[in-house]
Amino acid sequence: MRYMVGDIVEGTVTGIQPYGAFVSLDTAHRGLIHISEISDYYVRDVHCYVKLHDRVKVKVLDVDEEHAQLKLSLKAVSCKKPRYRKKRHEKALPPMVIGFASLRKQLDRWIADAADKEELL
Repeated sequence: MRYMVGDIVEGTVTGIQPYGAFVSLDTAHRGLIHISEISDYYVRDVHCYVKLHDRVKVKVLDVDEEHAQLKLSLKAVSCKKPRYRKKRHEKALPPMVIGFASLRKQLDRWIADAADKEELL
């Protein structure tokens, strides 16, 4: 079979290294899912995402015809879930005060507090 860039194919995980997972697509073709192509999130350990002999769907990113090797992506075919979900009952933030008026009100107290600390030293 001839694989093209952009194809979504299924393969079997045949090896796991700290830098990614090796996948066998058929008897003649194998590929690597680099750790950066495992997930949209930070991947500390590849074993948390794939196990040996797992069947995975991957997208072909690049093809090396001479060596029958492929660069593969697992995250390109996985469901994209939002990283943060808005809570239903979020507390509203207090109204924003624009300008330095609030700082100006505090300045006299801060100077007095600094003077008191200076006297204690």
